Amino acid sequence: MALTLQNKLSIALLLVVGLCASQAWSRSLSAASMNERHEMWMAKYGRVYKDTAEKERRFNTFKENVEYIESFNRAGIKPYKLDVNEFADLTNEEFQESRNGYRFKPLVTSSSFKYENVTAVPSNMDWRTKGAVTPIKDQGQCGCCWAFSAVAAMEGITKLSTGKLISLSEQELVDCDTSGEDQGCNGGLMDDAFEFIIKNKGLTTESNYPYDATDGSCKKAKSGSHAAQISGYEDVPANNEAALMKAVANQPVSVAIDAGGSDFHGVFTGECGTDLDHGVTAVGYGTSDDGTQYWLVKNSWGSSWGENGYIRMQRDIDAKEGLCGIAMQPSYPTA
Repeated sequence: MALTLQNKLSIALLLVVGLCASQAWSRSLSAASMNERHEMWMAKYGRVYKDTAEKERRFNTFKENVEYIESFNRAGIKPYKLDVNEFADLTNEEFQESRNGYRFKPLVTSSSFKYENVTAVPSNMDWRTKGAVTPIKDQGQCGCCWAFSAVAAMEGITKLSTGKLISLSEQELVDCDTSGEDQGCNGGLMDDAFEFIIKNKGLTTESNYPYDATDGSCKKAKSGSHAAQISGYEDVPANNEAALMKAVANQPVSVAIDAGGSDFHGVFTGECGTDLDHGVTAVGYGTSDDGTQYWLVKNSWGSSWGENGYIRMQRDIDAKEGLCGIAMQPSYPTA
């Protein structure tokens, strides 16, 4: 599967590609008129609009996105095809406003890097196969990607240190970590999240403090029941993909990327900038069949996005920042 993000259209906005369970539905969709396609799409994803004016506006956006997909597929320039997913009635601006939330700022990085002298780095790594990655989650209409990135990294180190994979609560961070840079659905930073978790003496489970995609009041009774803890966190040396690879070889790592104006696909190779606006988690790396080296990145936009919720991003490029700035501000929790 693959996906695209043009300056006009968001990666998450529309596109899932390749072999998927909805192929039959996709064929039926392409055979119908545009109005029929929209109705079928609404039924599939349970979309309901408040009035005819909103429906007409969303239809026009849907139509524009579908026409872009068809034009892209007809051109056959890339070795993949595009398809429609649940975000196809949103504009790029609407999607970015509700889904991105990394607050880029120059960080005072930690001086220690525990993996600095690591030499035995495997040629590929996938922490999913080692049971250190929970299923894909969906942050919904809330700009708290920072919380999902930090939690995914914490879930990974918890599995590695205790042998238990525990789905932890992003909502606890959204509701309770609000005294500094982190501001729930209005954005935050993974390092600040790690600092809160340390002071909070851990996080509770997802089931104990469920995610609801809104800013809420901190539920102290629930947050006091900690399912996992971390002792600290470290920053990977900035702009150093070799150092990032050492870290990811040993645990899932929080990373920030520029997800606001690129052309994402299979193994995504650009174009994109380095205006970091989205927090995700590097959960592995490898080499594709055509020899392209990539980072395996877990996102928080649901499993209909990308490769069942993941994306492979090209690594070892000439730019020191890495593709989309992935090597600029990586960090990870310590047990």
